[in-house]
Amino acid sequence: MNSCLIVIDAQESFRHRPYFTERDLPAYLAAQNALIEGCAARGLPIVRVLHADGPKTASNPFALESGHVAPLAGLADFAPAASFIKSRHSALVGTGLDVWLTQHGIGRLIISGIRTEQCCETTTRHASDLGWSVDYVPDATLTWDMAHMDGSVLQAADIKARTAAVLKDRFAAICSVPEALDRA
Repeated sequence: MNSCLIVIDAQESFRHRPYFTERDLPAYLAAQNALIEGCAARGLPIVRVLHADGPKTASNPFALESGHVAPLAGLADFAPAASFIKSRHSALVGTGLDVWLTQHGIGRLIISGIRTEQCCETTTRHASDLGWSVDYVPDATLTWDMAHMDGSVLQAADIKARTAAVLKDRFAAICSVPEALDRA
């Protein structure tokens, strides 16, 4: 089965959000870069997906006009087989990614990027529902702490664990970087 790595929203925009911290960034970049480099070494296509939406002003970090809708500093340099800009949570909504994957005979997606519980999880569920086999690599995803409705903190590590638990065997195989590379 032909595999493809999807790198979702690994972009500078997040550095300009109030919740951004560097705490988990080094571990994420190490895993994401190992996945990119491993896929490149195997000759697998790597697709870059960036997120742009909201007011088209320089002050909105997710607007193209801001200059922040660009690859995240520290991310391994790669020549994408294709690049897409999305404005929804799923990378498969309105981008043409689904058409590109079908035209290139891709049967398995390796999902990575930012944010774990939002665009990465949503794309995984959507891809599974459309019939793709999905390998979800939690170590190669990044998120940040969030507040519960009562104001208590939901830790990023707990968000990642919850995402892996709800996706496992329903929507995706949950893989480490080496496992995803072996399966590719």
